[in-house]
Amino acid sequence: MSSPRLSETSYIVLGLLEQAQPATPYDLKRFAQISTVNFWSVPHTQLYSECARLAEAGLLSERREQTGRRRRTYSLTPAGERALEQWRAEPTEALEEVRDAGLLKLFFGADPAALADSQLRVHRQQLDAYEQLHAPAGAEMPEGMRLALEAGIGHEREFVRFWSRLARAPARRGAAARSG
Repeated sequence: MSSPRLSETSYIVLGLLEQAQPATPYDLKRFAQISTVNFWSVPHTQLYSECARLAEAGLLSERREQTGRRRRTYSLTPAGERALEQWRAEPTEALEEVRDAGLLKLFFGADPAALADSQLRVHRQQLDAYEQLHAPAGAEMPEGMRLALEAGIGHEREFVRFWSRLARAPARRGAAARSG
């Protein structure tokens, strides 16, 4: 059997399963919503199809209910564990891809002060959510998860600082703002 091509989505499935196995794709979707989606978005339909693909490749074992909804439950195989460990061991120089509608609008000339209030609100909410996760459970979660959470806290603090500065700036309107 040839080695399957593995993507970041593949490694998200393998990593989430390592933490939560055995798990259904629905379980993985829920786990991703409170963890990896904060820094790497994967459509939930991809989680379902990727589980099946990785099982076919021998990286996951699959157990299917015989009655009812016939849910599929997956676990890592030794080959899946090795693939995940090998991926973790490889250094990366890839930079993050920021997909932020506020920054996109700002880039194309939106009034910074007009964007600032809503951006401040959502970034403060996200910062608060991260800090609440970090406070009680930070010492109990695996080190990698805690460190990723701390990176998210730093990221949100910077966005709060950035948008706070823009909120204090005088409002600019129309073409004058875009040309300046």
